[in-house]
Amino acid sequence: MTFPFPKYDEILENTDPIRVNGRVTQVVGLLIEATGPQIPVGEVCHITTGLGPIPCEVVGFRRGAILLMPLVSTAGIRQGSEVVPLGMPLSAPAGEALLGRLIDGMGVPIDEKGELPPDLPRVPISREPPNPFSRRRIFTPLETGIRVIDALFTIGRGQRLGIFSGSGVGKSTLMGMVCRSSKADVNVIGLIGERGREVREFVEKDLGPEGLRRSVVVVATSDKPALVRVKAAFTATAIAEYFRDQGKDVMLMMDSVTRFALSQREIGLAVGEPPTTRGYTPSVFSLLPKLLERAGTSKQGSITGIYTVLVEGGDMDEPVADAVRGILDGHLVLSRELAHQNIYPSVDILGSISRLMPDLVTKRHFEISGRIRDLFSLYQQNSDLINIGAYKAGTNAKIDESILRHPRIEAFIKQGIDQAFPFEESLKALEGILA
Repeated sequence: MTFPFPKYDEILENTDPIRVNGRVTQVVGLLIEATGPQIPVGEVCHITTGLGPIPCEVVGFRRGAILLMPLVSTAGIRQGSEVVPLGMPLSAPAGEALLGRLIDGMGVPIDEKGELPPDLPRVPISREPPNPFSRRRIFTPLETGIRVIDALFTIGRGQRLGIFSGSGVGKSTLMGMVCRSSKADVNVIGLIGERGREVREFVEKDLGPEGLRRSVVVVATSDKPALVRVKAAFTATAIAEYFRDQGKDVMLMMDSVTRFALSQREIGLAVGEPPTTRGYTPSVFSLLPKLLERAGTSKQGSITGIYTVLVEGGDMDEPVADAVRGILDGHLVLSRELAHQNIYPSVDILGSISRLMPDLVTKRHFEISGRIRDLFSLYQQNSDLINIGAYKAGTNAKIDESILRHPRIEAFIKQGIDQAFPFEESLKALEGILA
């Protein structure tokens, strides 16, 4: 029988009038096995317990059993607990009411400012990256207020940039400076796998009230289940996509991609994936582009993505750092050596690059920035001779000039945490080095 309304005909064809629930058979580590309903990967289920329903997500199948991972603690689950499919994947709240709020990876507020408005739109957290031909080319610089970035590594609206460094070199501080002083319409910040102590410290100290007013902060601390940490990254990206689709220029910042990868490794190993490079599972490297490629330009607005990467022992070639660097449109390397010299932000101007800078700045600006890097490189190559007094002035004119300009270059890189420089002022300061 054919109905006169095709829309409802399709709905009826795809609706199962009988709801089938499942039962938990075993819990091993992070993984819950259950029998029962034929449900797809990615669907959310509730496990009924005496302490209330426990949300889980289907992550795979094994020998006829459904594999689930909890989004909260597994306390209260017993053998035979009922598994109730909800018939939908995870979604996140979005909208202007989120500005100034802190939410967890499931979209629940954690800032003690009350519940979110019930009429907020919800967006699916899993989406495909935009069609390559729907992305506008990037020609507009984005002013960050950070002198060394704007002048030497200019980034554009819709660019994706990585901040690579070891621990304790100033990644979070640099993120806070960019959030406070950038010219983006909205900031969406994902704190993935952070220590619980550092969340409030980042919001109140690094971000500050002026930064928080136009920001949404998504938090999944290190004590949360691995699946929640992974979903928090996608939740932050989905919220950024909502604002981009409204025509806004969004700054999406994520700290850190490394902890996102470690969380996915936990999930992959629990499901039974084989460990490959340094113990990372194949799903880690397939999931990274699905997350990072969602940032960028669209027909309406843009998402400028800044992602921090924690490099173990300063090894820039470790698997996650190498994979991320190959996906992004540039990278800033923070130097522990510069940090020890009290130079902040400690950007290594020789190891960093913005791949889109030639398309964003004038020819003169690009040439001056290259000249500054040449002088800094020459000084670094001869620093041992210079510091012990073995170099005699007048021996090499280029080395003489690098010695003359080096104090000015160091002074240019330095910037106070509360300082923000207009783009044109940064360019004048760059030219002043060579004056």
